[in-house]
Amino acid sequence: MNEQLKRIKSKIEQLRQLDKNLTLFGSNTHKYCLNPTLSEDTILNFETTHNITLPNDYKEFLTKIGNGGIGPAYGLEKFENALFDDLDYKRPNSLLNLRVPFPHTKPWNEEFIPTVNMADDEEEFERQYSDFSRDLMNGVLSICNFGCGISIKLVINGLEYGNIWTDDRANEGGIYPSYELGNKEKITFLNWYELWLDNSLNKIKEKFENKQIEIKNTNQKPWWKIW
Repeated sequence: MNEQLKRIKSKIEQLRQLDKNLTLFGSNTHKYCLNPTLSEDTILNFETTHNITLPNDYKEFLTKIGNGGIGPAYGLEKFENALFDDLDYKRPNSLLNLRVPFPHTKPWNEEFIPTVNMADDEEEFERQYSDFSRDLMNGVLSICNFGCGISIKLVINGLEYGNIWTDDRANEGGIYPSYELGNKEKITFLNWYELWLDNSLNKIKEKFENKQIEIKNTNQKPWWKIW
């Protein structure tokens, strides 16, 4: 196991111990639990079936750390769910196409303008939207549900191979490199995950320090009794 994976395992345990009351956002969902790891054969079969190669850092996480669970927002998705385009509504007829390269290298956002009203012709409206959005998210895996229709994708085919991107089309925010955790540059999976751990540890330590200050202030004598 490489040094970064060792650090990540250690930080997961630290966070689990420090936030036993599940105070951080999303912790009530994943409860700081990891699903069992995947076998290398499972990964190989998936790669062979889809004629792709997973980024090595993501592959190592799945085989040495866990298959989803503790992670940003509501946690990492199980690998079994990675092909669903929409993590809120996992529809078998709406799967990501891994064989076609991810088409973006810069943020994208265009307005969908249908020729029919959804209330008048829902079927035609959905057909038009499907045509509009069909090729926008090829070559990625869904790895994390950020909530409010936002999902985090890992590019596994195309020029952005290995980088984390955000799909915020549901809120008209478009598709863009993931900067939610404060990173200024594009970021790969393990670096993204470790950055989330570092941010979370800092937040829980700040909460602890603020609590200690509150307790200290509560125990202080009134100013008129200092002398």
